[in-house]
Amino acid sequence: MLENKPRDVQILPIGTNTTIVRSRSWTRLRFEIEYALAKGTTANSYLIQADKTAIIDPPGETFTEIYLAALQQRLDLQQLDYIILGHVNPNRAATLKTLLEIAPQITFVCSNPGAMNLRTALENPDIAILVMRGEETLDLGQGHHLQFIPTPNPRYADQLCTYDPQTEILFSDKLFGAHICGDQVFDEGWEVFNEDRRYYFDCLMAPHARQVETALEKLADLPVRMYATGHGPIVRYGLIDLTKAYREWSQQQTTADTTVALIYASAYGNTATLAQAIARGITKAGVSVESINCEFTDPEEIRAAVEKSAGFVIGSPTLGGHAPTPVQTALGIVLSTATNNKLAGVFGSFGWSGEAVDLIEGKLKDAGYRFGFDTIRVKFKPNDVTLQTCEEAGTDFAQALKKAKKKVVAKQPATTVEQAVGRIIGSLCVVTATQGDVKSGMLASWVTQASFNPPGLTIAVAKDRAMESLSHTGNQFVVNILAEGKELRKQFMKTFTPGQDRFAGLAMEEASNGGIILTDALAYLECSVQSRMEAGDHWLVYATVDSGKVLNQDGVTAVHHRKSANYY
Repeated sequence: MLENKPRDVQILPIGTNTTIVRSRSWTRLRFEIEYALAKGTTANSYLIQADKTAIIDPPGETFTEIYLAALQQRLDLQQLDYIILGHVNPNRAATLKTLLEIAPQITFVCSNPGAMNLRTALENPDIAILVMRGEETLDLGQGHHLQFIPTPNPRYADQLCTYDPQTEILFSDKLFGAHICGDQVFDEGWEVFNEDRRYYFDCLMAPHARQVETALEKLADLPVRMYATGHGPIVRYGLIDLTKAYREWSQQQTTADTTVALIYASAYGNTATLAQAIARGITKAGVSVESINCEFTDPEEIRAAVEKSAGFVIGSPTLGGHAPTPVQTALGIVLSTATNNKLAGVFGSFGWSGEAVDLIEGKLKDAGYRFGFDTIRVKFKPNDVTLQTCEEAGTDFAQALKKAKKKVVAKQPATTVEQAVGRIIGSLCVVTATQGDVKSGMLASWVTQASFNPPGLTIAVAKDRAMESLSHTGNQFVVNILAEGKELRKQFMKTFTPGQDRFAGLAMEEASNGGIILTDALAYLECSVQSRMEAGDHWLVYATVDSGKVLNQDGVTAVHHRKSANYY
């Protein structure tokens, strides 16, 4: 079983004088929405050994010991000249401190915001740092004349890509990655990684698509042979297609009709984690996000984003009983800029008290703003259930904006095509799934048998459904086929608040795959997702049936007749 495999380090040459050092975690690394597919991940570090030696992106503290042990078998750290950092994460501090103790001669290379973060993370104002603003280069000898391209975004304001013209490798940091662990270093048969790469983009990149487009423009003229990513397989065989996909996915966000300004600051990363989950919920519902880290954003940028948005969400940590100054400044801009018919939302994390969240909520309520979800308060680090609540809150917020927009346009009667399509009927089912402490269920009628051998079916899952995040390749679920009668159906036709238990009061038992069997259903099928395909505003999920049982031999399958069919 992969989940029982210990963490390890995989090392392989990938170009002239260039080696990848992959720290592998076969299980989920952290409670962040980007890791929710639970396929493990790799923290990719790179070693260039020319006349001078450089390490690019050492991993975080969970890998410090095994990474340094593997590195010291191949390199005398006393000969190490540079450590190049694509971004500075406090999680890396332990590894960097240990490297600095062993090799005090090293010089760090990073962006200007990265230098400020690094001095704070290492608690050392005197470390040697080369700051790269975009025009400087670094010559390691033997043709490795490194170029540096700042590609900042709100989550990683210090992000820096490194390009080596000798090998034509772009060390792309967070860009073009995927959270998946395996033995494959390069992306041969790259189509199998499409789903993971898309999910990674949707979680990490979609909330700042405008900055992604800027980064792509900066990188466009470089003759790149491969993307040496921070996570997952190196992008070589699918490079052209993935670059094109990044452009298309970014454009979908930047040209969307409706936008939400997501404004936050984060002291220890927890508020940023909540922001990422909320943004994921908003974007999956077809509304774009303008993500703004107010610690690094000019007030005029904040004002412009709020003016063009249909709604805004503000997040803050609590420091010393107060919101940080950048959040207070941003709140002042919002109150003076946003008309109170814009939808609002508030969230935040705290250690001992949450005054900042209360302050923001109170000011917005006093100003007459409507809230798109109940204020989210999280003590210390968020867990899976918290992240599910945040994602569902983001989706509710987006759906409220879309609903308000629809009201402006008078509802038109169904067209003849819609009436004809509406005559396609399907059996009514409740699809249930669990992953760790997260559980979800939805009413579905677009369920169809798709294969005899192996027995399989397809389900169309709307992109903005809470169940969507549990319907990826490798997930398992239960299809509960309903009998005629409305009791079970009524339960799942309700509107649930974010994080609300959908199964309260129902008779149920646990399936062998961890899903939920509704014992009052007509029958159930336990299924495993094999693949999925994007289909307009839905995902078409193909799953094989592992087992099943009829629970009510006398019942009749419930059928859904759609309103658009205009039955009389």
